Amino acid sequence: MTPDFTLIFLVFFTLTLVTRLWLKMRHIRCVATHRSAVPAEFTERITLPDHQKAADYTIDRSRTAIAGLFIESLLLLALTLGGGLAALHEFWSLRLDGLPYGLAMIFSLTFISGLVDLPLSLYSQFVIEARHGFNRMTAGLFFADLLKQTLLGLVIGAPVIAAVLWLMGAMGQYWWLYVWLFWSGFNLLIMFIYPTWIAPLFNKFSPLDDGEMKTRIEALLIRCGFRSSGLFVMDGSKRSSHGNAYFTGFGNNKRIVFFDTLLSRLAPTEVEAVLAHELGHFRKKHVAKRMVLMFAGSLAFLWLLGQLIDAPWFYAGLGVPAQNTTLALILFFLVMPVFTFPLTPLMSQLSRRHEFEADAYAAQHAAASDLIHALVKLYQDNASTLTPDPLHSLFHDSHPPAAQRIAHLQLQEKPA
Repeated sequence: MTPDFTLIFLVFFTLTLVTRLWLKMRHIRCVATHRSAVPAEFTERITLPDHQKAADYTIDRSRTAIAGLFIESLLLLALTLGGGLAALHEFWSLRLDGLPYGLAMIFSLTFISGLVDLPLSLYSQFVIEARHGFNRMTAGLFFADLLKQTLLGLVIGAPVIAAVLWLMGAMGQYWWLYVWLFWSGFNLLIMFIYPTWIAPLFNKFSPLDDGEMKTRIEALLIRCGFRSSGLFVMDGSKRSSHGNAYFTGFGNNKRIVFFDTLLSRLAPTEVEAVLAHELGHFRKKHVAKRMVLMFAGSLAFLWLLGQLIDAPWFYAGLGVPAQNTTLALILFFLVMPVFTFPLTPLMSQLSRRHEFEADAYAAQHAAASDLIHALVKLYQDNASTLTPDPLHSLFHDSHPPAAQRIAHLQLQEKPA
């Protein structure tokens, strides 16, 4: 091994793990401390039992996340310094070479990771979600989804991984640029085909029925200059009672999707306000900005991998005595989260700014009070805590805390 890089990895690994655990513990303590009283700004909208349900749900999920952190960390150490990846390489390299070897290595790791994650996924779905009244998924549906995801991973993932590995080996010094171009094109293709080809494999999408709600939504779309390929209702209730709305796709393949659980809970004016918020993301070009940021980030990471791929210390420092493009790709994406965790608040801050901008846009094209009412109902129905720990929220929440968001919207309310 190379002591210098091994030590650097272990230092970052330890700091990241300890920080993540500390943040979770802070979050649990903060939520538990405020469990006995509804925040003053929500006393007229949220009952104490609902507030306490949200606190209990948040604490249960956070404790489960702590268990997940330990499992994830132990697996990372087992695969790297523990010799797991080296053992897999030794096994497959004696039997395969070239692209078959690369595919076998990556799918073996995917299988191992999925197997390790499965017990906690089952516990989260059938214990935590069920305990708090959210789970509507059967064991049969859970494993049917898992089978579909696995088959999709094989059908789509195998050719993509093979193409990436081939480009890494065939394109010379600037292979990372060719891989980036291919990867960017693939992501754009997936975004285009997902609404009509992939999403229907997991859920049923029905056109929104005619009525007041559809009339209001169509009028909103005209006011906002948004064209879509349709308004659809998704049967989210067959898996969970959580509600949501989103738009997906791009170009002429954009579609707006409402969870049936959302429509059953919100009034037409509130659904209109929620959609106005989602359209705000589109009109403010948040989706395009995030795509540009994602593509820029992937280019930077692939360039960095290009600098590491021929460095013996990179492999040896992570417990792998061999050296090839497949191992470089695997090691890089295994350990990068350890080094990039300190950047998480920057991404969260950008996302929060976009949420505030989308709220302001919604207040211009719908009633801010309707969006406030809708958000409070969603906080209530989804058991979202109203009292997150500020530091934990800074790292982990893509949306502003409830109190900040409601206060911001109240400033946007138009005088009667």
